[in-house]
Amino acid sequence: MSDAHTDSLESNTAQQSLPEKFAPITVAERIDAMDILRGLALVGILLMNIEWFSRALTNLGSQDTSLTGLDHAIGWLIRCFVEGKFYKLFALLFGMGFAVMLIRAKAAERPFGAWFSRRMLVLIALGILHMVFLWGGDILHDYGVAGLLLLGWVTLLQKPRFKKYDNPNSFFKLSIVWLSVPILLTVMGGISFGLFNDNNDLTTQWQEQIQVTERVNAIKLEHETLLQQKTEALAEVTATERLVESSTMPETNITNTMQENIAVTDSVNINDELATTSDINKDNSTELTAEELIDLQAQSIVDQQLVMQQEVDKEITAFTTGSYWQATEFRLNFTLFMLMFTLPFAFTMLLPIFILGYWLVSSGIMQNYHQHANAFKIMAYVGVGLGAVLEVSGLLVAQHPAAIEIMLLQGVGEALFFIGQFVMTVGYFGLVMRLLTHEKWQKRLAVFAPMGRMALTNYIMHSIVLTSIFYGYAGGYFGEISRAPQMLLVLAIIIFQLLFSRWWLSSYSFGPLEWLWRCLSYKKLQPMRIK
Repeated sequence: MSDAHTDSLESNTAQQSLPEKFAPITVAERIDAMDILRGLALVGILLMNIEWFSRALTNLGSQDTSLTGLDHAIGWLIRCFVEGKFYKLFALLFGMGFAVMLIRAKAAERPFGAWFSRRMLVLIALGILHMVFLWGGDILHDYGVAGLLLLGWVTLLQKPRFKKYDNPNSFFKLSIVWLSVPILLTVMGGISFGLFNDNNDLTTQWQEQIQVTERVNAIKLEHETLLQQKTEALAEVTATERLVESSTMPETNITNTMQENIAVTDSVNINDELATTSDINKDNSTELTAEELIDLQAQSIVDQQLVMQQEVDKEITAFTTGSYWQATEFRLNFTLFMLMFTLPFAFTMLLPIFILGYWLVSSGIMQNYHQHANAFKIMAYVGVGLGAVLEVSGLLVAQHPAAIEIMLLQGVGEALFFIGQFVMTVGYFGLVMRLLTHEKWQKRLAVFAPMGRMALTNYIMHSIVLTSIFYGYAGGYFGEISRAPQMLLVLAIIIFQLLFSRWWLSSYSFGPLEWLWRCLSYKKLQPMRIK
């Protein structure tokens, strides 16, 4: 960084002289707004995550269409106003924390790269252990990978060629442009589709999609009939085997009967396989008719749905009837699969949000947030207002039964919902920061600060508590506690963590896992008890 920029960052970070030795940040040096925001973000994350301790993670991101009444209302409200917002807010806070640590390292004239790399590698390791041994929905490892990418970006700015971009103004522009890319691509795709598809085209596509849906339902009915035949045949075989022990039937008759039953079962299996593959194995040398194309599309959809349902069934079985180690084996395989998406997710989604958080600290906004009350007010009104319009509109479109038959409706709804998540996250951030500029609200919201200071410990605590309640090897309530009663669990957990965090930090400088994280990052034991 340039000397002028570094001096500006240092003067904004703390009113007192910074420590000569690079060490964990003290309570006096913390930015209170960041701790409060972390605590509130944890509440949102718990509201979102609790559903996925009692429901298959394979369906992550989808609405539970089986809900009715109050359960449906709670689920819909959480998806509209919580889903996708608070992990983004946490990512914003991560970028802020990175900036604070970098500023202190520069002020202490200590190397930063090696220490921060260790810190991120430890976070990645903790995240993967969390995924394998507790809960597969971990995001810590994603933050760790994105943190390493952020370090690479900051290092790149030190090169003479990129020095001119090492300023808060450039940070802000880069993050906004980066986050706008998927939105712009979505809008351009929509414009292109609208330009080249008139009403006749849309009507034709709609009619074709309805035909595909009808064929999908017909194939499913055929599969259900075949499955019932298979079940009945297997039941006959089982009943015949039981007769072996008590029946006086000649052995040859028993054998013949069993062979006949097994032949029936084999016939059902063969028919089932033929039903699944008959349309796909057509002679490609001849042109397919419109009806055959519809059959192919329908069969492909059914096959995909069957595969998805098999994965859901495996997960439910692992977390309802299996032992802890059987559940862990499933989580291990799930983790290996999900790790393939970590780098793309970290690069495209988390990194630009990290850079935006970095800008909020490097520009001095977070340290002097009382001076920006009007800007936060605008963010709150526009973000929450426009975000609510986008989220409500998107969900109403995407979740309408017609969207199942018309992919265009589903695509438009999901696009609106995706864009609305970013807008509403900005609104929530602006709303909290605006409230913190008022002394009375700052005192009220300060209750969440201890919880935010122990964010890592409290996040992992969520998994320990909820897996103990829901998973089969512990409480066994997987799928048994619906959405409305889950809110009572959320309330109980939050109240406990608010009280526990305050009590713990009255005697100790760090939460238990925060202390472990620091010890591993600094490669030595850190003092924990407050002197």
